Amino acid sequence: MADRKPGPYKVEFEAGKRYFCCMCGQSKTPPICDGSHKGTGKMPKRVDAVKTETVYLCGCGHTKTPPFCDNSHKQL
Repeated sequence: MADRKPGPYKVEFEAGKRYFCCMCGQSKTPPICDGSHKGTGKMPKRVDAVKTETVYLCGCGHTKTPPFCDNSHKQL
């Protein structure tokens, strides 16, 4: 697995847009999927932004609320 970030990614979501968030840890454009998951058996998490807002996406890979950060990185 590729290196993970020890904290969350701060991302601006735009209302009405669809985002595919990396769940495999292989993306070269984290936290957004770049297709690197092919062959890993893991799929990106689709998020349809309902409103324009700042979100925090998991960087450590241990969240229980994927793809959103739940502060699990603080327990590592």
